[in-house]
Amino acid sequence: MSEDDLLENYRRAYDNKVGFGQRPALIMIDFCQGYFDPECDLYADVDEALASALRLRDAAHAAKLPVILTNVSYHRSAMDGGRFFEKAAPLRYFIAGNPMAAFAKGLEPREDELVITKQYPSAFFGTSLASTLTAMGVDSVLLTGLTTSGCVRASCVDAMSHGFRTAVVADACGDRHEAPHEANLFDMNAKYADVVSEEEAMRFLKQRAGQ
Repeated sequence: MSEDDLLENYRRAYDNKVGFGQRPALIMIDFCQGYFDPECDLYADVDEALASALRLRDAAHAAKLPVILTNVSYHRSAMDGGRFFEKAAPLRYFIAGNPMAAFAKGLEPREDELVITKQYPSAFFGTSLASTLTAMGVDSVLLTGLTTSGCVRASCVDAMSHGFRTAVVADACGDRHEAPHEANLFDMNAKYADVVSEEEAMRFLKQRAGQ
C-alpha cells in the first residue's frame, strides 16, 4: 500500500471530530525548566510551544475557564518513581529540589490555578485530576505541554478514557524531535482526541469569553 493510499485509509477509518465540549479546562503539562536549558538532558527546542501555551492560558483566564498545571516531583530517594524512574534516566532532574524541575519562566502558577503533581507520564494516573475536573463540572480538556510523545500522549489517552472530550493543541505541544511529535499528533487525532491548531483553540476560547 502506498503512503497516499495509507493516509486515505486512515481518513476513511478515523476522520471523526468530537468537538470542544461545553465546560472545558486548559491543562498545561510539565512545562519545566529542564526542557529550556541546553545543559540539561531534557533540553528540547520548544520555546514556540511554550509561547503558544501562554497565549492560550491568557485566553482561558479571559474566558473564566479552569487552568491546571502539572509538574513531576520525586522523593529524594526516588522511592515513588517505580519502573518509570528506573527506565528513564532524565527523571533524576525531577527529584525534589532540583532547579530543572521548576516551572519554565513565564509559567509560574497563579493563585487561581491548580497544580497537579505527578510521578508518572499521565496527568491522571495516581492523581486527583479526574475527580477534580468532574467535581468542577468539566466535560472536556484542552491539552498543551511536553513532550508530545510522552506525557501529553499518556494524558490524552487517559483523558479520553475518563470520558472527557479531548483536544490536543498541536502548536502548544513539543518534543525533542519532529518525527515523534508529528507521529503522535497523527495517532492521537486518529483515535483519542481532536488535534487542533492554536488558531482553532483561540477562536473557541474567545467565543467563550464573548469576544
